Amino acid sequence: MTALISGSMAYDTIMVFHDRFRNHILPDKVHMLNVAFLVPDLRREFGGCAGNIAYNLKLLGGQGKIMATVGDDIGPYAEWMQQQGIDQTHIRKVTGAYTAQAYITTDMDDNQITAFHPGAMNESHLNRVSEAEDISIGIVAPAGKQGMLDHAQQFADCGIPFIFDPGQGLPMFDAKELSNFINLATWVAVNDYESQLLQEKTGQSLQQLAANVEALVVTRGGQGSQIYTDGQCIEIPTATPESINDPTGCGDAYRAGLLYGLMNNHDWETTGRIASLMGAIKIESHGTQNHHFDRSEFEQRFQDAFGRNI
Repeated sequence: MTALISGSMAYDTIMVFHDRFRNHILPDKVHMLNVAFLVPDLRREFGGCAGNIAYNLKLLGGQGKIMATVGDDIGPYAEWMQQQGIDQTHIRKVTGAYTAQAYITTDMDDNQITAFHPGAMNESHLNRVSEAEDISIGIVAPAGKQGMLDHAQQFADCGIPFIFDPGQGLPMFDAKELSNFINLATWVAVNDYESQLLQEKTGQSLQQLAANVEALVVTRGGQGSQIYTDGQCIEIPTATPESINDPTGCGDAYRAGLLYGLMNNHDWETTGRIASLMGAIKIESHGTQNHHFDRSEFEQRFQDAFGRNI
C-alpha cells in the first residue's frame, strides 16, 4: 500500500526558552502583550507536516508520496528527501515564493509559540489527488486552506480513504467546512486542544463526531491517547521516552504510526501503540527528522513499552 500525504513542507527555526512562558505572560495583560524571550538554543530543521509524516512513515517501512507546494529555496530539503528515499513526484515548486517557514519557541513546559509564513504552501490547491497513481490511503494535513478543502473532496471522489488531520489549520475553517471534512473523511486525528475547538465549532461532542467516521483519534500528550470507534473509547497508553528533548513534530510522528497501522491492517490497540511509540521516539531528539531506528530496534522497544509484540 502507498499513502498520499497532502500537507506542508517547511523549514523550522526552533528556539528553546530556558524558562516558562507562564512566568512572563500576565493573564490580565494579554490585551497589551509585549514580551521578549532570550533563546540561547536555535536550530534550523527540515519540517512541515507532510515532510515529517513521510519521514516517519519511511522509518517504519511504509511507502508514502508527499503532495505539497514549495518555493525556490527547497534545494537542501529536496536533497535530504532524496537521501531518505522519499518520493517527491508530487512536490510542486512555486517560482518566486519561499518554502513555508515556521519560527517555533518552546519553553520548559513543552509549550510552544509559533510564527508561520505560509509562502508556497498557499498554492497547495495547484496539486490534485487524481494526478497520483496507485494510492490506497491518504491524509489531509495542514496546508493552504483551499488545498485542504480540495484534497479532502478529491480523496472522497477518488474513493480513497483518508485521515483528516486539521492540526494548527483548524481555526481557518468554520463549522460547515469542518462538518464537511468529517463527513468526507474515513478517520479524524486531533490533539486534546484541537478536539475541544472542534467540539466548540461544530457543536458536537466527541462521541457525536466519532459516529460520522470509522475512528476519531485524540492525542493527549503525556496522558496517552484515545481512539473513539464503534461506540467505544479505546485508551492508548504512552510509551515512556528515554529522554524529553523536543516535542516539535511528535504529532506528525504519531500520525505516521496511524497510517502505518492502517496500511498493515492492525487493530486499533496495536495501531495506537505504534503511533504512541513513534511520538516517544521523536521527542527524544531535537528537530523533527533527526531520529533513527531500524525494524528490530522498534519491535524491541514496542515489546518493552507495552509487553506485547506488534
